[in-house]
Amino acid sequence: MLHAVALWLCSAVVSVAPVDADLVIQGATLYDGRGGEGVKGDLALKGERIVGVGSFEVKGMPRILDGTGLVVAPGFIDLHNHSDAPILAPATRGNVNYLTQGVTTVVTGNCGAGPVDVADYYRKLDTNRAGTNVAHQIPHNTLRRRVMGEANRPPTSAELEKMKALVDKGMKEGAWGLATGLYYTPGSYADTDELVELSKVVTKHGGFYASHMRDEGTGLLASVTETLTIGKRARLPVHISHMKAFSKRAWGLAADAVALVEAAQKKGQAVTADQYPYTASSTSLAADLIPTVFREGTHKEIVARLDDPEKSRRMRQAMARALEACDEGRGLRIARYAKKPAWQGKTLAAIAAVEKKTPLEMAIEIERNGGAQIVNFSMKDEDVRLIMKRPWVATASDGSATAKDRTVPHPRNYGTFPRKIGRYAIEDKLLSVGQGIRSATGLPADVLHLPERGYLKPGYFADVVVFDPKTFRDTATFDNPHQYATGVAYLFVNGTLAIEKGKPTGKLAGRALRHHSTKK
Repeated sequence: MLHAVALWLCSAVVSVAPVDADLVIQGATLYDGRGGEGVKGDLALKGERIVGVGSFEVKGMPRILDGTGLVVAPGFIDLHNHSDAPILAPATRGNVNYLTQGVTTVVTGNCGAGPVDVADYYRKLDTNRAGTNVAHQIPHNTLRRRVMGEANRPPTSAELEKMKALVDKGMKEGAWGLATGLYYTPGSYADTDELVELSKVVTKHGGFYASHMRDEGTGLLASVTETLTIGKRARLPVHISHMKAFSKRAWGLAADAVALVEAAQKKGQAVTADQYPYTASSTSLAADLIPTVFREGTHKEIVARLDDPEKSRRMRQAMARALEACDEGRGLRIARYAKKPAWQGKTLAAIAAVEKKTPLEMAIEIERNGGAQIVNFSMKDEDVRLIMKRPWVATASDGSATAKDRTVPHPRNYGTFPRKIGRYAIEDKLLSVGQGIRSATGLPADVLHLPERGYLKPGYFADVVVFDPKTFRDTATFDNPHQYATGVAYLFVNGTLAIEKGKPTGKLAGRALRHHSTKK
């Protein structure tokens, strides 16, 4: 192992034969994705590959970029992204809000949502092209809905076999693993045994299990334990999506959750996580306020329960308790509400005060009218920082390809990666720049077992970001979220310039990335 590392270091410092390159970035600070400190050197690209890293001679007349004062790193990999549909839409397939963050690959299918037909999804990506690469996971909620609808029960033997067959098909078609959203219906109705059986199919294909766990609040530790159990029983790596301690009642549990994970790692279990560097989350209003027992079925059926005397009473009591945990609606901000766009950007409590209603009445009215997307200020900064410093926690946005409009979404769609690296690493020095970059490059590549990406290494694909450490920052705020990040001077996706001199080129150089099992 040491010999292999030594060879890598030697190849990265001095190249004996002159390098045939199309483009060379000279005199930059190179961070190779392994977490160490930056080293001054050059980077050479030819076609879609990296051909030189460090110090080397060049033959021919390649284009030269002056890297003085700039950082060169592998393109960032967003392990938890929801661009499943937007990446196919003409207005957002360029994924500019991620390119400007230095992202070259997004992973979809997260929280159990997205296309189940992996081959068809990849075909559309190949045909339409996209601004970034896309790696897809099999979405458990959509899978379960296809076989069982919204049923709140364990699957029959026949239903389980159908789901297993769909997982097997998806893995053969190039999916990277199984992703669950146990906080959402119908995934919340699945028990641990069901998840283990489906994960065993993934194990056969060398994939992994990622999960938005059942409860990131007071049930956080039980949820982490369940995730670890699934990994042990199915014998596959497990990954905790957007790790957090959600709601005031759970503040402080982050340390215990970290301890659980690290105890499992010491016993040899493969466990990782990801995180967005913010103290607010974002989801639907219903998901945060209405317990899953009342969310079975269609939206029409959910609303009908509000008109049922007995069910309505219990629903309202549960929603009132949830609102209490959200500071009586002061911690809930409307991000998107089609019925009344003027409410976007305002808290539920503020809207209720203007409308002369209680926050509970306001929430019920919004749900009756189709529901809303919300931003929930629910986390403690100390917990966020504690999780962020762990070497096994990757950076991931939980956002999606987005076009500027009147909505007021979570700023993570525009600022996750520069916030982590620019603010927390470069400015605050909470973690080293090398570790910050590794959390967005080598670590997510290792989690996926993604070949030939995530590191600056000769022969690897030329997914490369070049940024100015003085200006690489997030500018998106909760009040004004549709703001591109600053500081990316150049960005290469598969060797093609997606950003040049700080401006997007409009090139659609991304491609569908199929799991290596499809090549066997």
